[in-house]
Amino acid sequence: MHSVVQQSFPLVTHSSPDGPIAFRAGQAITVRQFLADVHRLARLLGGGRHVLNLCGDRYRFMVGLAAAMVSGKTSLLPSCQAQGMIQTLAAFAPDSVCLTDGYAPTVELPVIRFPEGEAPQGRTNPTVPMIAGKLAVAYVFTSGSTGMPVPHLKTWASLVRNVRAEAKRLGMVAALPWTMVATVPPQHMYGLESSVLLAMQSGGSISADPHFFPLDICAAITSAPRPRLLVTTPFHLRSLLAGEQDVPPVDMLLSATAPISDALAQAAEQRLAAPLMEIYGCTESGQLASRRPSLSVEWHLFPGVRLRYENGQAWADGGHVEGSVELCDVLEPVTEDRFLLRGRTADLVNIAGHRSSLAYLNHQLNTIPGVLDGVFFMPTDTCMERVARLTAFVVAPVLNAEGLTRALRERIAPAFLPRPLIFVDALPRNETGKLPHEWLAALARKAPVT
Repeated sequence: MHSVVQQSFPLVTHSSPDGPIAFRAGQAITVRQFLADVHRLARLLGGGRHVLNLCGDRYRFMVGLAAAMVSGKTSLLPSCQAQGMIQTLAAFAPDSVCLTDGYAPTVELPVIRFPEGEAPQGRTNPTVPMIAGKLAVAYVFTSGSTGMPVPHLKTWASLVRNVRAEAKRLGMVAALPWTMVATVPPQHMYGLESSVLLAMQSGGSISADPHFFPLDICAAITSAPRPRLLVTTPFHLRSLLAGEQDVPPVDMLLSATAPISDALAQAAEQRLAAPLMEIYGCTESGQLASRRPSLSVEWHLFPGVRLRYENGQAWADGGHVEGSVELCDVLEPVTEDRFLLRGRTADLVNIAGHRSSLAYLNHQLNTIPGVLDGVFFMPTDTCMERVARLTAFVVAPVLNAEGLTRALRERIAPAFLPRPLIFVDALPRNETGKLPHEWLAALARKAPVT
């Protein structure tokens, strides 16, 4: 454990209480107002130790997170807001209160609705709270893309070191505060780090409203002061570029949650006339490295972070990482602080002596003209009345099975051709563009036996 955990860090690092920390429909919300909202909400949270934060508005989420912190409480941040996930979190921490600004789940917990209107501001300059580094700020849950979601506890010290390293790597300085426009939910580790906490610890601001669809994203970018950072995913970026609307200029793009293809990265940089940076990390460790994919395939570790390799498995420690974290990816060291990403450990498949990765197969599938979205899936449910074998789900309204299979034969070994190949209208992606394992398994169980 780092000794710095015993220190305290400010809730926000903005130089003036009258500077912006958020924008809603182009109107600034000041740090002064933010602190007043935080203290008002903190008085409403009750005596439990946990807050289930379901706020969809990014500013209200940030207020809820901060109110829990100044009250010494731990936030629960679900990877999605499906009823089953909410019930799981309620059982995980039954002393929780549920904070919401709209959606009210059916759950056996006290529900607190975010207060309407602005909290009254004091006449004097407010004091920025100092938060103990050892405070357990949040349990962040994995997305479930490779199985059941798992909680991971994050302290304030690790989160602060994490996002300050990110700000330095991205070239963000307090003298030139950035505005973050994000397409990822704040409850997700990437959204938490790279929008909410990055703004709080770099003197920047956030765009408050949720932005998932291309027109919403464009409207948010237009109303956000420059310099502007678009925090997004390959899924959302692909949708944004596929539209015919003019995308307002941004000053930097940030992508994570899944590897971005070279073609998409280059198209995004050309269309938006801004550099695209990619973040590597996971819920377990937080962000660990970055790269600009249009310039290099190598990932550059954040300062202080180290990788060690044992029997082909990579472990991360140092820097903001607390303890030693086993990574779920196949990494190839290049230098002490640089590596190549070869795919996820859970993605590796071996069929009839042939080895490949689901990430590689997905890439080949999605490069076929006419494929709008697609994914390979290896069923693991032994109750299925079929031999476990590769399945592919594809959104390709202008293609048929024969033509798509022929195109796949040109790209992958015959052993990896999907059986069955299932056409769907849309894939069940969550808010971050990921495909939870249980959702794909449900699709596979409904597919006809072939």
